Amino acid sequence: MDSLHFVTGLGTGLVSGALIGVERQWRQRMAGLRTNTLVATGSALFVLLSSSFGSGDPSRVAAQVVSGIGFLGAGVIMRDGLTVTGINTAATLWCSAAVGSLAGAGLTAYALAGAAAIVAVNTALRGLARRLDRQPGSGDEVPTPYTVEAVVAAGDEAHVRTLLVQCLAGSDSRLHAVASTGDRADGQVRIHAEITSDGADSTPVETAVARISMEPSVASAAWRRTAA
Repeated sequence: MDSLHFVTGLGTGLVSGALIGVERQWRQRMAGLRTNTLVATGSALFVLLSSSFGSGDPSRVAAQVVSGIGFLGAGVIMRDGLTVTGINTAATLWCSAAVGSLAGAGLTAYALAGAAAIVAVNTALRGLARRLDRQPGSGDEVPTPYTVEAVVAAGDEAHVRTLLVQCLAGSDSRLHAVASTGDRADGQVRIHAEITSDGADSTPVETAVARISMEPSVASAAWRRTAA
């Protein structure tokens, strides 16, 4: 294996993983830009390593990459009651490994095409999947109410409320009311938000609560499903 082959394979794996990761990071998924880039780059390096040996079958190393990514994907799948989240993220990581393996094998055009196809699936088919979920008989056409409560520093109240609205924008969840209670003289206020989502998928609400929980000014944040 010459230096040009190594640089081309490594660069293609890195760029392809970054293309996939940008879309994931933009949607604030658990596995974002860095994770997908590292998965594709690492897969490319493993395949490049296998091709550097004079003898042996490179496909055996690629097969082990697929098995290894399975453990990484299992780490991002979470279950909360009857709701399972992270499956699409795990599948994207698996596909990133495939793109990286193509790059390591020297199939530059195929690797870039694969990355473009993965991004297209995660973007173009997103709206179609939501429309199909709302078809009669799926059960997702029934509105489900949620309540979100957060205790924040009084000085950052407006910022957290704006962040909550931004996190729910573009999803099937609608914010109906937001109220703040508490004595601002004590330095903390309680934000109470009422949200309605189409169907039983609580992912948008969970994502919004997880996002505002990352703010240093948020002392606590929680959500619950309320009675219709």
